[in-house]
Amino acid sequence: MTPTIEFLGAVGTVTGSKFLLETGAGKLLIDCGLYQGLKELRARNWERLPVAPASVSWVVLTHGHIDHTGYLPRLVKDGFGGSVYATQATADLLKLLLPDSGHLQEEEAAYHNKRRSSKHEPALPLYTAEEGREAAGLVTGVAYRERVELAPGLWISFKRAGHILGSAMVTVEIGTGPGLRRVVFSGDVGRYGAPILPDPMPIEDADYVVVESTYGDRRHGPEPIPEQLERVMSEAIRRGGAIVVPAFAIGRTQELMYHLSGLERAGRIPPLPTYMDSPMAIEATEIYCAHPEDFEGDMRTMVMDRNCPLHCGHFHLARSPEESRAINTISGPVLIISASGMATGGRVLHHLRQRLPDPRSTVLLVGYQALGTRGRMLQDGTRSVRIFGEKVPVRARIETIHGLSAHADADGLMRWLRTASRPPERVFVVHGDPDPAKSLADRIRMELGWNTMVPAYRDRVAVD
Repeated sequence: MTPTIEFLGAVGTVTGSKFLLETGAGKLLIDCGLYQGLKELRARNWERLPVAPASVSWVVLTHGHIDHTGYLPRLVKDGFGGSVYATQATADLLKLLLPDSGHLQEEEAAYHNKRRSSKHEPALPLYTAEEGREAAGLVTGVAYRERVELAPGLWISFKRAGHILGSAMVTVEIGTGPGLRRVVFSGDVGRYGAPILPDPMPIEDADYVVVESTYGDRRHGPEPIPEQLERVMSEAIRRGGAIVVPAFAIGRTQELMYHLSGLERAGRIPPLPTYMDSPMAIEATEIYCAHPEDFEGDMRTMVMDRNCPLHCGHFHLARSPEESRAINTISGPVLIISASGMATGGRVLHHLRQRLPDPRSTVLLVGYQALGTRGRMLQDGTRSVRIFGEKVPVRARIETIHGLSAHADADGLMRWLRTASRPPERVFVVHGDPDPAKSLADRIRMELGWNTMVPAYRDRVAVD
């Protein structure tokens, strides 16, 4: 049969990544992510997949973020019984991420049941923490560049993407001899020259490329991140209030801590009482510090010397709910880093509810904020947000540092595409809101002259 790709997620939006590659050897799902953000997108998490889960033979995950992996427990719950592959670091991170995602699902269901605010009686979680744990246990860790044969005439391999710990682009090889075809899935492409992780590896030979476009229509600011952070932190300290950072537990938190630690060591900002209020971020940071093989430069050297630079200030870890609540009693300049990164859930909501009405407070957004999320509303200047059913006024100062995003900007994506050893037959632009996706596709056509498509949900294309 002619191999095809069906786009089951991350088209017209930046979440819900799912790409079904159907070959004569079987069905392969590249990424298995949850939809986040807009209500109509989140509703898709509850809809029956267009493909029967039991008919999928393999799942391959590009990296650990929930918008790329968080649907896996539901896929297993609904009948998937095949094999799952990821890099070793991603496999380790998923032991934290998937149970935590299930726990949040359970908490949300319990909240709606308590308030009788669900259309369903009773409200049920999409999956439980235990089901998340079971799904994580199915993931087989694979080394970078290791070529894994899934079936005769079907191979996969991973190359570093530089996005978060363990992140990878996936090359799928279909067929043999002159008929062999290579399809490269970018996953999320990291920034060139970023600290901690190496640059994205080159595409090399590819017949088809599926590329993300999160920042496909913009460039990260030219101001270096340490200078941006020094300016924002100094102003926030001068106002005397709390600094609340809704942080992505994997990747963004660790890079933020790296930069803040460097500013403190250089005497450019004073040490602050610093609270990491995310059990998952705490454990993820420990995993980061246990994987020197994934780093380069100073970060690699310091970790190997058992001097991990991912702590700063008078550092405190809030593991329990009681420790988290105690942060609310602290006044004066204090740094609170808490998930989730788009303020869609998690402990950061408690801190925002308390600190947003205070004009002395600063909320620092350090990553992409999807449409429909509280983070995006804050970024766009809303005067109030709804948290736990309560209308909370926004009087705090809202700051954004785009350069801390773990995604390459438009120039970085074009730089990565140019690493292809020859023009691919076609490029599919995905994982972006409509305007960034179209902008990147137009730029690829104009600058590289490549055949480019921005697929829609359920589009199916041949890769023969």
